[in-house]
Amino acid sequence: MDRRQFIASGIAAGVAGAATSTGMAQEMRASSGEPFKLKYAPHFGMFKHHAGNGLVDQLKFAHDQGFRAWEDNRLPKRSVDDQKKIGKALADLNMTMGVFVSWASFNDPKIVTNTSKGFQDELRKSMTGYLEVAKRVGARWTTVVPGGVNNRLDPYYQFANVVENLKVMAGVCEPAGLVMVLEPLNWYRNHAGCWLRGVPQAYAVCKAVGSPSCKVLNDLYHQQIDIGNLIPNLDAAWSETAYIQVGDNPGRKEPTTGEINYKNIFKHLHKKGYTGVVGMEHGNARPGKEGERALIAAYREVDNF
Repeated sequence: MDRRQFIASGIAAGVAGAATSTGMAQEMRASSGEPFKLKYAPHFGMFKHHAGNGLVDQLKFAHDQGFRAWEDNRLPKRSVDDQKKIGKALADLNMTMGVFVSWASFNDPKIVTNTSKGFQDELRKSMTGYLEVAKRVGARWTTVVPGGVNNRLDPYYQFANVVENLKVMAGVCEPAGLVMVLEPLNWYRNHAGCWLRGVPQAYAVCKAVGSPSCKVLNDLYHQQIDIGNLIPNLDAAWSETAYIQVGDNPGRKEPTTGEINYKNIFKHLHKKGYTGVVGMEHGNARPGKEGERALIAAYREVDNF
């Protein structure tokens, strides 16, 4: 029995006798295997109850369910052998590798404060190492979080320092075609004190850096909490946006579990011709195989436009 048949049989067994015909149809659509309209990208652990702990097995399972992209924040911390296995599996499955986290700081204000030659040499060295990670998996994007605020330095000086340091980092990434995507994070629930907190701010930074290797990562979960106005802000920052991530609010679980109308948002992205990755930067609302089936069904629901 292949993986697609396996999950289909599990769904049938799980709902037999208890579900309505409508509920059964919804569950069966979760394992249809047809590619989604957008490149939704799960991450490792999201389907472990069906696929097991093997990295390649999880990739194959996701592909069988219709997913055509992947992301892995922890990629640089994995062994070189595992990185190569992931890269080969993605290539064999014709799946797109999404982001991995490279230079990220949530509280340290160094990047908003320090523009010394020594520090910028550290930035160059760090980004050069991440280029090798990207090559092993065919990654085109890497997440960058530019530290915390410095309450003793005027915000405009902080802005100028971030721009100067990002230009240094972009100079390393540009020849390799790697794009740093800057992720604004919400203050009110998860990351109080982060310097970059809104898409308009990230847009202004990217405009000032002026590099094809420095763009915006719009995580709609964070933006719903901090500034809202999701679709208008998507449109306003579109020219500098290279990557989208999602998670519903409250809870940071799959679409349909909170207040964000992801069906409308995904329809909007599709109409705009977005062919990039939509990272599934969230958890599963329910545990076990039932939760994994529910998550897949939720994406089938919001991708049905």
